[in-house]
Amino acid sequence: MGWLFMSSLGRFRGPRAYLDDQFTYACGTVRSTVLRSALVRMRTYYAAVEQIGPDMPRAVFAVVCLVRYNPRDANGDVFGYKDMTEHMGPCESECPAAILDLLTPTDADHALAWRERCRAAVAARADRPRLRDGTTIVFETPIAFTDGSAHARLEVVIEPGRPRAVRFRPAGGDLYRIGNLHRHRYTVEGAVS
Repeated sequence: MGWLFMSSLGRFRGPRAYLDDQFTYACGTVRSTVLRSALVRMRTYYAAVEQIGPDMPRAVFAVVCLVRYNPRDANGDVFGYKDMTEHMGPCESECPAAILDLLTPTDADHALAWRERCRAAVAARADRPRLRDGTTIVFETPIAFTDGSAHARLEVVIEPGRPRAVRFRPAGGDLYRIGNLHRHRYTVEGAVS
């Protein structure tokens, strides 16, 4: 399926609420309900969707949507999404464990492979050390930045009162952001004095 873009989310507070509503409906005697959902990095929506009906066994499967959300888009395309189910073997595999735990067993090869990739990603996230203000992060390979510099060793700087505002600073240098930190291999060393 292709992308669907719209100029407004209407009565919904955000992309997650909109998508929860889209996948919760009744069609004849079959009912579809979002049991739990998450919007990861404002880029990917994951949901455990239950379908029940009188002539079918209860099934809970995963829905995955690629999401584009820009409330200030110059062209008016405020929100867009592309939906698929786990049976289509999506590339995105950062589904939270709480959603995976709700899914009913399946014998679909693509869904099984996707679930396995997601479980591996959950395990990898659990093994990652937590970033704390003043610690040093050491990358396996230096990270290249837009100013032309590359650094393998950076101090973690977290703004007080804003735990998600994580920045990184080389010794005596400027602050940097790393948008795809989860894709890099790194270790964390103790507090910097």
